Amino acid sequence: MRKIISIILVFMVTIGVGESIQAQDWAALDHFKEANQKITPPKMNENRVVFMGNSITIGWIQARPDFFEGKPYINRGIGGQTTPQMLIRFQQDVVDLMPKVVVILAGTNDIAGNTGPMTLDQIMDNLRSMSEIASQNGIKVVLSSVLPAFDYPWRPGLKPNEKIPALNALIKAYAKEAGHVYLDYFSAMADERNGLPKKYASDEVHPTVEGYKVMEPMVEKAIAMALE
Repeated sequence: MRKIISIILVFMVTIGVGESIQAQDWAALDHFKEANQKITPPKMNENRVVFMGNSITIGWIQARPDFFEGKPYINRGIGGQTTPQMLIRFQQDVVDLMPKVVVILAGTNDIAGNTGPMTLDQIMDNLRSMSEIASQNGIKVVLSSVLPAFDYPWRPGLKPNEKIPALNALIKAYAKEAGHVYLDYFSAMADERNGLPKKYASDEVHPTVEGYKVMEPMVEKAIAMALE
């Protein structure tokens, strides 16, 4: 009898854990669900652009709403996200919105290990997959360099100042090979440590208004190149 009860308890715990795992929205698929439903198809000659990324992307519209105001720009950044999470939500948060261009800015949270250890090759696999999905759907791709970071305040000691330049070299090479636009924020913003100076990011990771002001003409030029 005790053995049967033990088996039942184990089964109940297993089912409970399984339901808990299944219920997790790991990629935040629900985050923009309502907002996406309100978006209508692009108007004729509308050069719609989706910005896909993490806190740096969503922080952009929060810090500089005027940059997005009145433009066919849709911001789909989610704080803390890594490239595997973005890849999972890429269909609904980019492709289904029918943009002409997607601007992808991702990879720093992967290096920080936000969703577990990631190699540079694994990050590139996800960036490559997002780019290929976009291309297959007639969407032009702007691949952004990862912004400089000397260290991560929430995960110190991971040497992003060494890993980010190495990742950016891979992104640049792939963009050239695949015919995508490479947007090099890093060269314009890095200091002598391969970090982000405080004038551009008070925590040396997330841009200030001044940091976004540097990025804005660069991304608009990249978008224009993609649309040519």
